[in-house]
Amino acid sequence: AYFIAAGLLVPNSEILLKNVGINPTRDGILQVIKKMGGDLQILNQRTISGEPVADLLVRHSSLNGTVIEGDLIPTLIDEIPILAVLASFAEGTTVIRNAEELKVKESNRIAVMVENLTAMGADVTETEDGMIIRGGKPLHGAVIDSRKDHRIAMTFAVTALASSGETEILDADCVNISYPSFYEDLKKLQA
Repeated sequence: AYFIAAGLLVPNSEILLKNVGINPTRDGILQVIKKMGGDLQILNQRTISGEPVADLLVRHSSLNGTVIEGDLIPTLIDEIPILAVLASFAEGTTVIRNAEELKVKESNRIAVMVENLTAMGADVTETEDGMIIRGGKPLHGAVIDSRKDHRIAMTFAVTALASSGETEILDADCVNISYPSFYEDLKKLQA
């Protein structure tokens, strides 16, 4: 999800991600990106060990706001933080509903996203079960409190790539919980 977002947000980007799981119970992010107008192509679809996989070609895109809610939420609950970032860069308003489960993850991801996106200049409002993001404002660097949540740290590392100025992520090493080589892999893409 983070590399898809980087490809969509960073000007002149084109990223080919190989062997990505596209199980319909977990592919909600792909559906939302298409609704937002993202340039994402699903290539070379096949089955490996009984699971559907494909290669994803992602290119820098102008995105539009959308509504993310209902039956789609369980298919992308862990990707909502990075989708909130995409919405911040999109033209128009994005509404995320029915995502109250985010309040009981490693951190209250709704509150943390609103706080950190606001610090970077986004126009975002917390709701009882999600957030409203009025996109299109340029974001700038800030000090980001990851709350030791690996998904928050990775989300804001990608956000910093598409923002002006310098961003510092507190407790950035919490990514070691799920993806110890995340920063190295992200740096390789920048080359």
